[in-house]
Amino acid sequence: MFPYPEASWDVVDGAMFMGWGTSLPGMTTVIAMVICVAVLVIGQRSEAAKAKKFDK
Repeated sequence: MFPYPEASWDVVDGAMFMGWGTSLPGMTTVIAMVICVAVLVIGQRSEAAKAKKFDK
């Protein structure tokens, strides 16, 4: 559904993305933050394990 009275991209004057006006933008932001933190934690553990091999 197009949120403007006319179905044309010419009437769009700002940022437009799916879920505007709902909780979707906030939920996707939280999901992205969780994924980023998980990648950082997994990467840190992996690098720490590799660094321990050189300490021996």
